[in-house]
Amino acid sequence: MENNVLFIGLWLACGAATVAAAAPAHRSRTALIVGRVAVGVLFIVGGALLHVINLVSGATYSGFADPAFFPWVTAAWQAVVVPNAVLFIGLLALFEAAVGILALSGARATQIGYVGVIAFCLLLWLFGWMELVWVVVMIVPMLVLLRAEHRDAFAAAASTSPPRVGA
Repeated sequence: MENNVLFIGLWLACGAATVAAAAPAHRSRTALIVGRVAVGVLFIVGGALLHVINLVSGATYSGFADPAFFPWVTAAWQAVVVPNAVLFIGLLALFEAAVGILALSGARATQIGYVGVIAFCLLLWLFGWMELVWVVVMIVPMLVLLRAEHRDAFAAAASTSPPRVGA
Protein backbone atom coordinates (compact mmCIF):
# COMPACT_ATOMS: atom_id res chain seq x y z
CA MET A 1 0.00 0.00 0.00
CA GLU A 2 1.52 3.26 -1.12
CA ASN A 3 1.49 6.21 1.24
CA ASN A 4 0.00 9.12 -0.63
CA VAL A 5 1.21 12.57 0.40
CA LEU A 6 -2.14 14.07 -0.59
CA PHE A 7 -4.04 11.82 1.83
CA ILE A 8 -1.51 12.35 4.62
CA GLY A 9 -1.95 16.09 4.15
CA LEU A 10 -5.73 15.66 4.22
CA TRP A 11 -5.54 13.64 7.46
CA LEU A 12 -3.32 16.24 9.10
CA ALA A 13 -5.49 19.16 7.94
CA CYS A 14 -8.72 17.47 9.05
CA GLY A 15 -7.15 16.42 12.34
CA ALA A 16 -5.91 19.97 13.00
CA ALA A 17 -9.31 21.43 12.10
CA THR A 18 -11.04 18.94 14.42
CA VAL A 19 -8.75 19.81 17.32
CA ALA A 20 -9.09 23.56 16.64
CA ALA A 21 -12.89 23.36 16.42
CA ALA A 22 -13.31 21.42 19.65
CA ALA A 23 -12.31 24.13 22.13
CA PRO A 24 -14.80 26.82 21.01
CA ALA A 25 -17.51 24.35 19.90
CA HIS A 26 -19.57 24.74 23.07
CA ARG A 27 -20.09 28.44 22.34
CA SER A 28 -19.66 28.78 18.58
CA ARG A 29 -21.97 27.48 15.87
CA THR A 30 -19.16 28.03 13.36
CA ALA A 31 -16.83 25.77 15.36
CA LEU A 32 -19.53 23.07 15.45
CA ILE A 33 -19.80 23.23 11.66
CA VAL A 34 -16.01 23.22 11.19
CA GLY A 35 -15.84 20.13 13.40
CA ARG A 36 -18.57 18.39 11.40
CA VAL A 37 -16.92 19.17 8.07
CA ALA A 38 -13.44 18.16 9.26
CA VAL A 39 -14.63 14.83 10.66
CA GLY A 40 -16.93 14.17 7.71
CA VAL A 41 -14.23 14.85 5.10
CA LEU A 42 -11.68 12.86 7.09
CA PHE A 43 -13.87 9.77 7.15
CA ILE A 44 -15.45 10.05 3.71
CA VAL A 45 -12.39 11.10 1.71
CA GLY A 46 -9.44 10.21 3.93
CA GLY A 47 -11.00 6.91 4.97
CA ALA A 48 -13.66 5.45 2.68
CA LEU A 49 -12.43 6.87 -0.62
CA LEU A 50 -8.83 5.95 0.14
CA HIS A 51 -9.83 2.36 0.89
CA VAL A 52 -11.82 2.12 -2.33
CA ILE A 53 -8.84 3.46 -4.31
CA ASN A 54 -6.52 1.00 -2.55
CA LEU A 55 -8.82 -1.96 -3.21
CA VAL A 56 -9.28 -1.04 -6.87
CA SER A 57 -5.51 -0.76 -7.26
CA GLY A 58 -5.01 -4.21 -5.73
CA ALA A 59 -3.78 -3.36 -2.23
CA THR A 60 -3.83 -6.35 0.13
CA TYR A 61 -3.36 -4.53 3.47
CA SER A 62 -1.03 -7.36 4.50
CA GLY A 63 1.47 -5.20 6.40
CA PHE A 64 -0.99 -2.90 8.13
CA ALA A 65 -1.10 -4.79 11.43
CA ASP A 66 2.62 -5.59 11.58
CA PRO A 67 3.37 -2.78 14.08
CA ALA A 68 0.47 -3.81 16.36
CA PHE A 69 1.15 -3.85 20.08
CA PHE A 70 -0.11 -7.41 20.52
CA PRO A 71 0.90 -10.41 18.39
CA TRP A 72 -2.68 -11.69 18.34
CA VAL A 73 -3.77 -8.51 16.50
CA THR A 74 -1.20 -9.11 13.76
CA ALA A 75 -2.02 -12.81 13.56
CA ALA A 76 -5.77 -12.23 13.41
CA TRP A 77 -5.34 -9.52 10.77
CA GLN A 78 -3.17 -11.77 8.61
CA ALA A 79 -5.50 -14.76 9.02
CA VAL A 80 -8.86 -13.03 8.64
CA VAL A 81 -8.57 -9.65 6.93
CA VAL A 82 -5.77 -10.14 4.40
CA PRO A 83 -7.33 -13.16 2.62
CA ASN A 84 -10.68 -11.35 2.59
CA ALA A 85 -9.48 -7.77 2.10
CA VAL A 86 -12.19 -6.82 -0.39
CA LEU A 87 -14.90 -7.89 2.06
CA PHE A 88 -13.44 -6.49 5.30
CA ILE A 89 -11.84 -3.34 3.92
CA GLY A 90 -14.99 -2.81 1.86
CA LEU A 91 -17.04 -3.00 5.07
CA LEU A 92 -14.58 -0.62 6.74
CA ALA A 93 -15.01 1.82 3.83
CA LEU A 94 -18.81 1.60 4.20
CA PHE A 95 -18.54 2.23 7.94
CA GLU A 96 -16.24 5.21 7.43
CA ALA A 97 -18.51 6.66 4.74
CA ALA A 98 -21.53 6.20 7.00
CA VAL A 99 -19.99 7.92 10.04
CA GLY A 100 -18.65 10.68 7.78
CA ILE A 101 -22.09 11.30 6.29
CA LEU A 102 -23.67 11.21 9.73
CA ALA A 103 -21.07 13.68 11.04
CA LEU A 104 -21.98 16.11 8.25
CA SER A 105 -25.73 15.71 8.75
CA GLY A 106 -26.19 17.75 11.92
CA ALA A 107 -28.32 17.25 15.01
CA ARG A 108 -28.77 13.70 16.32
CA ALA A 109 -27.15 12.19 13.21
CA THR A 110 -23.90 14.03 13.95
CA GLN A 111 -23.92 12.70 17.49
CA ILE A 112 -24.36 9.14 16.20
CA GLY A 113 -21.57 9.69 13.70
CA TYR A 114 -19.27 10.97 16.44
CA VAL A 115 -20.02 7.92 18.59
CA GLY A 116 -18.96 5.79 15.61
CA VAL A 117 -15.75 7.81 15.22
CA ILE A 118 -14.96 7.43 18.93
CA ALA A 119 -15.60 3.67 18.76
CA PHE A 120 -13.30 3.50 15.73
CA CYS A 121 -10.58 5.32 17.69
CA LEU A 122 -10.97 2.99 20.65
CA LEU A 123 -10.04 0.08 18.35
CA LEU A 124 -7.51 1.83 16.12
CA TRP A 125 -4.85 2.24 18.82
CA LEU A 126 -4.26 -1.52 18.80
CA PHE A 127 -2.49 -1.27 15.43
CA GLY A 128 0.69 0.48 16.54
CA TRP A 129 2.35 3.60 17.83
CA MET A 130 1.38 5.88 14.93
CA GLU A 131 -2.26 4.97 15.37
CA LEU A 132 -1.94 5.39 19.14
CA VAL A 133 -0.57 8.92 18.69
CA TRP A 134 -3.46 9.74 16.35
CA VAL A 135 -5.99 8.39 18.85
CA VAL A 136 -4.42 10.26 21.78
CA VAL A 137 -4.58 13.50 19.80
CA MET A 138 -8.12 12.95 18.47
CA ILE A 139 -10.12 11.26 21.25
CA VAL A 140 -10.54 14.26 23.56
CA PRO A 141 -11.55 16.67 20.77
CA MET A 142 -14.05 14.09 19.51
CA LEU A 143 -15.55 13.75 23.00
CA VAL A 144 -15.70 17.55 23.31
CA LEU A 145 -17.38 17.87 19.91
CA LEU A 146 -19.87 15.14 20.83
CA ARG A 147 -20.75 16.98 24.05
CA ALA A 148 -21.07 20.30 22.21
CA GLU A 149 -23.37 18.69 19.61
CA HIS A 150 -25.47 17.22 22.42
CA ARG A 151 -25.77 20.62 24.10
CA ASP A 152 -26.60 22.28 20.77
CA ALA A 153 -29.34 19.75 20.03
CA PHE A 154 -30.73 20.12 23.56
CA ALA A 155 -30.76 23.92 23.26
CA ALA A 156 -32.45 23.74 19.86
CA ALA A 157 -35.11 21.38 21.19
CA ALA A 158 -35.70 23.58 24.24
CA SER A 159 -36.12 26.70 22.11
CA THR A 160 -38.68 25.08 19.80
CA SER A 161 -40.79 23.32 22.42
CA PRO A 162 -43.92 25.13 23.64
CA PRO A 163 -43.85 26.53 27.17
CA ARG A 164 -45.25 24.26 29.86
CA VAL A 165 -48.43 25.51 31.46
CA GLY A 166 -48.92 25.04 35.19
CA ALA A 167 -45.54 23.44 35.78
